[in-house]
Amino acid sequence: MSHSLLHVWLHVIFHTKYNQPLITEGVEPVLFEHLRMNIEERLGCLVVAIGGMPDHVHILIQLDQHHSIKELVRKIKGESSHWMNEQRLTEQTFQWQIGYGVYSVSESLLGIVSRYIGRQKIHHRERSVDADMEYPIKNISPSSP
Repeated sequence: MSHSLLHVWLHVIFHTKYNQPLITEGVEPVLFEHLRMNIEERLGCLVVAIGGMPDHVHILIQLDQHHSIKELVRKIKGESSHWMNEQRLTEQTFQWQIGYGVYSVSESLLGIVSRYIGRQKIHHRERSVDADMEYPIKNISPSSP
């Protein structure tokens, strides 16, 4: 094959440091739009969905051939926390937790995962979240500081 073809879809989840509820209703649309723009324009990956809660973000991304998962998540988190602090969108220093969760997603399930991400506030209000999807890192749980 003379061309490279990559269809790798990732559901990426990361939390604010100490699960602090820093992504307020006023911050959320600005942050999500910035994440989308940075991921698509600077990193060259397609964003299918972004959603979350005040203490965490979910992003459904198509990985490109130029990034490893680790590098992509590092760049997304590093750039966005730097930008948040430059913009002074929170009263305190904004940071993401060190860890993250990444799930591979079958192309046939993109719609289901995209809806799950878009309905985060409903899932959390109804307590119908999948604990494995929300707290993928062993030392992160709903009651962690």
